[in-house]
Amino acid sequence: MQGAPPPQQQIGGVWAQPTYQIPLQQGMEMGYYPATQATVALVLSILGVTVCGIFTAIPGLIMANTALQITNSMPNHPDAGIAKAAQIVGWIAIGITIVGVLAYAGMFALFFAVGEF
Repeated sequence: MQGAPPPQQQIGGVWAQPTYQIPLQQGMEMGYYPATQATVALVLSILGVTVCGIFTAIPGLIMANTALQITNSMPNHPDAGIAKAAQIVGWIAIGITIVGVLAYAGMFALFFAVGEF
């Protein structure tokens, strides 16, 4: 029966809703994970791709590497994926910037060689 409320139980003469517990599987642990700057690193890396180039991509990459050191030392850290994404996006931003600089340098070299500048 879908949408039906769970059955009630009589406990000590009082009708009550049963309590449900979420079982923890092996490998799942409740605990404290140290904070990382993975989200800030991802934002800086994305800004490096879209607007600022290496000026925000390099700090984002440094922060991502620091966050990855923390997350790699603690299994199941919730920021592990964000830190890895920030690292990948940071490297992409640096690559795009290098390709752009080389394209402009090649363009100016071509203009000077042809004499059309």
